[in-house]
Amino acid sequence: MALPDFLVAGVPKAGTTALHAALSRHPGLYLSPVKEPKFFLTDGPPPTRGGPGDALTYREHVWQRDKYEALFTAAPPGALRGEATPLYLYDRAAMRRIRALIPEARLIVVLRDPVERAHSNWTHLWSAGLEPVGDFVRACAEEDRRIAAGWASFWHYTGLGRYGEQLDYAFSLFPREQLLVLRYRLLIDDPAATLDRICGFLGVETGVLAEIPKENVTAHPEHTMAHRAVSLGMRASDTVGRLLPGSTATAATHRLERFLQRGRRERQPLSWEQRQAILPQFTADIKVLETVLGEDFSDWTAPRDRSGNMVGARQAGQAQAKNGFRR
Repeated sequence: MALPDFLVAGVPKAGTTALHAALSRHPGLYLSPVKEPKFFLTDGPPPTRGGPGDALTYREHVWQRDKYEALFTAAPPGALRGEATPLYLYDRAAMRRIRALIPEARLIVVLRDPVERAHSNWTHLWSAGLEPVGDFVRACAEEDRRIAAGWASFWHYTGLGRYGEQLDYAFSLFPREQLLVLRYRLLIDDPAATLDRICGFLGVETGVLAEIPKENVTAHPEHTMAHRAVSLGMRASDTVGRLLPGSTATAATHRLERFLQRGRRERQPLSWEQRQAILPQFTADIKVLETVLGEDFSDWTAPRDRSGNMVGARQAGQAQAKNGFRR
């Protein structure tokens, strides 16, 4: 039975695409060729409707058991199999499915300052031409309405960042020794030591990996009339694409998305005023997180000395992932 031995289970926009790429270079590990199969997010076929871009992303789910297992059949003998779907931690039903099917699996969770994570999430969708609200704070205010309308969880900018309640639930399902919780900033500031920590947690040789590649770096198109016009075209193409076969639908939106992201401008920093507007949505959960992990996260409630993109501009020729899939 070719099921994964470990999962990168959280969180979106916290370096999980780059981590997947880094771990895939270890000879003792085998990462699924589809980085984000999303298998545990549903019990059967995924939904067919949602917010902008959701219907096309749902088509990318590897939801059939045989196709999911096929992702791991090429693993070399003795290699640990893994995949990275950072939406699992947020989805309680997904966590229960993981517990039922692979109860011994090891789970890796990368936590990022929740306001920064939310802003990167918003910028990702803005860059893709899918986010219709050009102001981050106002877009966060739309979250409850979008959830009620059935938009996919990648649109839950603040909900995805309430790690305390998510980890508290995860620890009710899995022994603590099966979860490794890391800070995103350690992937950036001390990648070799952080990768060794992950390898030690998984039980494979340390000292093999030393760097985190630049993957899925978020660009930040300027808010111009051209961006607005092309984004409208992007969302219209997305609607039409729901009627087309999967590969044709992807091609229908690909050129517009690449046009929007030309120039590779780095994600712009948040102001302290923007942070203050969003922080109240996280302060209670940060206290929960501190209790659950026994660690201090007070730096997340203070003014930041580092904001915006921490890894520089996107490399030339690299496209942004769409809800986790790099093209």
